[in-house]
Amino acid sequence: RGAVKLKTAIDRDSIKEISIRARGTPRIALKILKRVRDYAQVHGDGEINKNLTDKALEMLEVDSMGLDNNDIRFLKALIEKHSGGPVGLDTIASTISEDVSTIEDVIEPYLMQVGFIKRSPRGRIATKSAYEHFGLPFQEEKKQQKLL
Repeated sequence: RGAVKLKTAIDRDSIKEISIRARGTPRIALKILKRVRDYAQVHGDGEINKNLTDKALEMLEVDSMGLDNNDIRFLKALIEKHSGGPVGLDTIASTISEDVSTIEDVIEPYLMQVGFIKRSPRGRIATKSAYEHFGLPFQEEKKQQKLL
């Protein structure tokens, strides 16, 4: 529907790819479509095909699951710098230099929806799926040692 409004020719494979990477959100799909259209006009003949779509999405740093640069920074900080958690929201916000409210309102909802993070009373924890997405070996949550 967005391609019709933008008067842009697009193939079915591109529509499917954009919808997957748009997280099921029409607003994000339209934003991505506009960027892909711009890319197709500069680097192609203006028609959107799968090859141009993939290249545009790579340039936009939107991965196969629809994760953008902020999502990836959050997950990699959680996994690599904090051993997968649990880690408090203020700590992770400081690690990636992001506002706490942005993390809560923008980054976390989708990551929880796809099962990449979970909240616990002790903080955020990266799930096995998050490790697998980055091709990293999963580490079970370490239990705290009992105090003597």
